[in-house]
Amino acid sequence: MDPLAESDIRASFVNCSKGEARRLNIPAGLAELPWPDLDFLGWRDPQAPDRAYLVVPRADGPLGVTLRRPTNVRRTFTKTTVCSFCLTGHGGSGVSLLAAPRAGAAGRQGNTVGAYVCADLACPLYLRGKKQPDLAARYEEQLSVEEKVSRMTANLDAFLDKVTDGKVTETKAGQGRA
Repeated sequence: MDPLAESDIRASFVNCSKGEARRLNIPAGLAELPWPDLDFLGWRDPQAPDRAYLVVPRADGPLGVTLRRPTNVRRTFTKTTVCSFCLTGHGGSGVSLLAAPRAGAAGRQGNTVGAYVCADLACPLYLRGKKQPDLAARYEEQLSVEEKVSRMTANLDAFLDKVTDGKVTETKAGQGRA
């Protein structure tokens, strides 16, 4: 993934207003991120732990979506849960249900799309072995890193298609919700 400027990140969001995109907290140290190892930029908001963001590179520019984590969710530390994007197994709270408001009128009516995702949104780093899950070992697979990345990208694209109702190339921030 090529490095992104703060202005490009803010302009990429399709499921929030321009004002919401202007106010969201961009990750600190953008220049120091491991951009070559990222297939998407994902982060949790340190000032609002129930909020997260994804920005995915596209041919026509980055596509960003806002996410929310439900509050008061019970966690068990004895079970392993698998991320629906990268298929990394995590123990305890390593995977979170994240819900994205749908873009457009459906989102304004309160419709969301959810997925169980690595709580730290570091899927690309888990696939490349740059980061290890805390309590669970990564499943042994015979796939190459490129094949794992391709599978993760397909899973992420399927999620984004649901958020955007298949209109991934539609306009950016401010067009998703009023």
